[in-house]
Amino acid sequence: MAAQIAPAERLLNLVIALVNTAGRMTKEQVRTSVAGYQEAPSDDAFERMFERDKDTLRDLGIPILTITDAGHGDDIGYRVDLDAYALPPLDLTAAELGVLAMAAQVWQDQAVRADTSRALTKLRAVGEGVESTDLVAGLAPRVRAGGGAFSPLVDAVQARQPVRFRYRAATTGEVRDRVVEPWKLLARRGGWVLVGLDRERGASRSYRLTRIEGSVRPAGEPGSFAAPSPDAMAEALRAWGGGPETIATLAILPERASAARVRAVPAPVDAPDWTADPATAPLLTNRELVHVPYRAEWELAEELVGYGAAVVVLAPANLRDHVLHLLRTAATLDRTSDTEVTVDG
Repeated sequence: MAAQIAPAERLLNLVIALVNTAGRMTKEQVRTSVAGYQEAPSDDAFERMFERDKDTLRDLGIPILTITDAGHGDDIGYRVDLDAYALPPLDLTAAELGVLAMAAQVWQDQAVRADTSRALTKLRAVGEGVESTDLVAGLAPRVRAGGGAFSPLVDAVQARQPVRFRYRAATTGEVRDRVVEPWKLLARRGGWVLVGLDRERGASRSYRLTRIEGSVRPAGEPGSFAAPSPDAMAEALRAWGGGPETIATLAILPERASAARVRAVPAPVDAPDWTADPATAPLLTNRELVHVPYRAEWELAEELVGYGAAVVVLAPANLRDHVLHLLRTAATLDRTSDTEVTVDG
């Protein structure tokens, strides 16, 4: 026995048929030629199925016209109004196509990269040529792939399904199992962050996907927790975003750390004269002072570690200590084959 066609597939088949019909399709033609309607066990069942599908398509904004034969008033057919349904011709300027290309480049995960590439190929066909992206060259933000954790977490957020994973803490390097009710995935500073309820702690927490080790596994059934209230989500996002704004003072090599430079602000009025300090003056011989505001210390620390020796943190001291701690943890990981590493101090 052939597999039964799903309602969504039947609806799509109907749309395709009504869009491509030369004039109109009668109910009988729909029943005999559109896959999914042959399964109706009786005329009444087909009538109910077809009328329900037409209403559904119209609710979705697809304009289905009813056409009556001029010579036979009871001879009724249907088709999609192409004038109302089709998109107008695309006329993209070089700048508009460039912005679309820049947005597409944000997505580096293989699952969506192929789709965005195909879409851009089609858009370039109606744009102003391959040089259309030149206006935004070098400006595109990048979001690193979330690895194997990204796809299952997307599914878990949508299904409201608790998950379990092993997570390496940023401050200690300790790896522990976490059971989380996933609320939201956010792209931040070039990486992905999961915000959710940590069941062990009974409070909301945030998790960098790059620190998840191994696979993400279900820890309950789909729909087994309620969606967070707007207040709970807002509070979680505030906590994840960090405390009050603080200014970091950085010594940066010329033409390096561009992402940090673009966020620079003027020096605070009470900033010390770093060139007069014997400990810091030598660092500024070939470097530039840059002041960058931040709220989440861990977030800025992780970004600065990625610049390596190009950036030296002058202040505040706790941010400098955090960066040094991350560097020492990374050095320890290089020298050990153990899965779990704890770094003191």
